[in-house]
Amino acid sequence: MVRNRAATDTWWLPRGVVALRVRIFEKVNGDRVVTLPNATHGPDVFERVYAHPAADGRSEGAGLSDLFWYWLAPGPEVHQEHLEPGERYEDVAATTRRIVAGGSAGLTEAAGRAVADVLDAMPDDRISLVRLRDLVMPAWAAFCYELVFGEPCPPRARELITAHANDVITALKCTGLRHPRRRAALTAYLRDRVAAGDVAHRLPASLSPSEQVHYLQGTFFNTAVVQLSEATAHVLLALAHHPRVQERLAADPEDDRYLTQVLDETMRLYPLFGIAHRITTGEIPLGDTTVLPAGSVVCFSYPDYHATGYEQPDEFDPDRWSRLAAKDAHHIPYGVAANRPCPAWRLSPLVLRAAVREVLGRFRLDSTASHTRSIPHRAPCLLIPRGLPPEPPRLSALRRFVRARDGVEDVTRGVRQLVLGTVMVLHARRQRPAARHFGERRAGHCPVAHPGRGNGAGN
Repeated sequence: MVRNRAATDTWWLPRGVVALRVRIFEKVNGDRVVTLPNATHGPDVFERVYAHPAADGRSEGAGLSDLFWYWLAPGPEVHQEHLEPGERYEDVAATTRRIVAGGSAGLTEAAGRAVADVLDAMPDDRISLVRLRDLVMPAWAAFCYELVFGEPCPPRARELITAHANDVITALKCTGLRHPRRRAALTAYLRDRVAAGDVAHRLPASLSPSEQVHYLQGTFFNTAVVQLSEATAHVLLALAHHPRVQERLAADPEDDRYLTQVLDETMRLYPLFGIAHRITTGEIPLGDTTVLPAGSVVCFSYPDYHATGYEQPDEFDPDRWSRLAAKDAHHIPYGVAANRPCPAWRLSPLVLRAAVREVLGRFRLDSTASHTRSIPHRAPCLLIPRGLPPEPPRLSALRRFVRARDGVEDVTRGVRQLVLGTVMVLHARRQRPAARHFGERRAGHCPVAHPGRGNGAGN
């Protein structure tokens, strides 16, 4: 696994702890791994290999798969991101596209309403110190519930979805261990709803009823909720660090062009995916004389690719997008069209713009916390109600507190991630969920899906 920038940007972290943690994760994948772009193969090779038809293996044959399946349980074998190419994947992907489809006005309204519901609980007469990811995750839980079920999200469902999504992303960042019971509580709830035919969409016929439950849980109530929460936290934290950009947006919230530039710059500098990995199913040329053999694990580093081809790539500069042609930008926040792009590529910008407008209409944002790609601190931020004066009492003291706490947490977090990450790596190696699944499938022992059974509302 490629070194995570989030772990190296903080200079006071003990270098020995960081190096040891990185070494442990690199060992998971073994020797047949290449990371692109690298010193030899630049962004052009990254693009060509990523789009190559033979870069289509997803889980089978990668040592890293056991760890990801362990983190994403239950049901990683039917998670859209981890299904192997074929008819089953196409069936699942088509279902996801149907569920996230919708009119721009309706999606925007639903997202704004979900975020407003969360913000209504915040005081409007004093400064609030929040973790942005924690603040918005219940909003995106409610939004995704409405996508799937076509009705407002009840409080109990929002609690179950939020607890599940938070547990998954906390384990992925190695800041906490898994809690299978939390995840099982959502599984049980979804099982009852699917059995009752409450889903507002036709579910994949290639999946059994239990697999349909896991598909919904993994794709919508894990990945969708987590990625929307992290994206929102990134853009709001970036605005907290760049008051001029924030003021420009607040002064003209309907300026879609500039807000889109802010989102593009945020996703360029802080891509949600650090690494996308694929397993090659055939040879892929790297250069004139070198090839990637079949069975290689290719890690596509989004941060490294997004840093190529730009002047001052480490600077947050939304205005750069007014000077860039799309064809010249090394920018793939939703993947590449030729190789399993994110199905929410259209939905995400719409709903993120709605969320940013809702927040900026009520609050000014201020933060002295660090901003790294993985935001393991969940983006600490001060929310300053618009009705307060420019420099309200306690603001300076709160800013100092956020900075000091962030420094302390970074040091202790590095050690915790090392310990907990090691524990989970070893546990995943013992369980071997991906290796066992593919071994049983090759032996003909995998359960057979029952087409046509348990298809939700069947519309």
